[in-house]
Amino acid sequence: MKILGIVAGRHNGNSEILVKEALLACQEAGAECKLINLFDYNIEHCTGCEGCTMQMGNVAMGKADKYNGCILKDKDDMDKIVQEMYTCNGIIVGVPTYDLTPSSLYLKFAQRFLAYELSFLLEIGAVKEDPHMVGGLIAVGGSCHDWQTLALEGMGATMFTQSVQVVDQMLSTRNGRPGNVLLRDEQIERAHKMGENIIKAINTPVEERGWLGDPDQGMCPRCHSALIYKGDKHWDGIEFPFECAVCGAGGDLVKDENGEYKFVLAENGLIRDRNVNSARAEHLNEIVKTRIDFFEHMDVVQQKYGKYKELKFPAI
Repeated sequence: MKILGIVAGRHNGNSEILVKEALLACQEAGAECKLINLFDYNIEHCTGCEGCTMQMGNVAMGKADKYNGCILKDKDDMDKIVQEMYTCNGIIVGVPTYDLTPSSLYLKFAQRFLAYELSFLLEIGAVKEDPHMVGGLIAVGGSCHDWQTLALEGMGATMFTQSVQVVDQMLSTRNGRPGNVLLRDEQIERAHKMGENIIKAINTPVEERGWLGDPDQGMCPRCHSALIYKGDKHWDGIEFPFECAVCGAGGDLVKDENGEYKFVLAENGLIRDRNVNSARAEHLNEIVKTRIDFFEHMDVVQQKYGKYKELKFPAI
């Protein structure tokens, strides 16, 4: 077993402490463990060049037979980190929360994942074997849940492109100073339990793996996100009363016998489940269709473009 810990917080900070504790549990179970802190690596921002999605679309349409990957792969450390991930059975990620969301360093790292869409790379043979990675997520903040409402959800939303099955996650609260978590014995114990859950998941057949964290965490029974929103009509016309903002599960809010609202999945509520490779492949089809429509109307775009290319405002 091989586990990679990924930290996006300061050295010896709370995120790093909790990830180390989780890795300790993995190590005790015989796993080979590595730990990286993203502050130690050069990671360029995604430039929005569309090189990856354009290439993927061309391969999907049979217009190209090779995918060359991210245009930045030889300019920073991102490729090295992702290739290491592909050798792992599991990852444990620790990220500080500064203002509701995961830290910008983590998001800069994770948003480069799109160029390494695992289901696509497997489809074209660029990656030979699905590592079937499982994941544990740790979000750390100085206050309570009300100041970390997008933290775990933001991290969870970055797992799909790497086909990581999140089996556990924890919200570490009231830790505003480096080392603060050392006053929270219950959180240290919870991180250790996460490591044990990662090992348990790895030792479970892939088709039998499931959620091992707090069964009452969040509202979504699929990914345990707390973010449920009023559903919108999708590209293909499918619409649900409510949806999970993270995994895309669809259903309705139902009040139970105790007067509490539960998010109950529709019969076809997992048809757009982002945890499933085929559902994400359908999203690539949507992107391709958008691209085709754009190029078919290039004359209209070019006619209107001049106004905005010529429009100038002073900068700072």
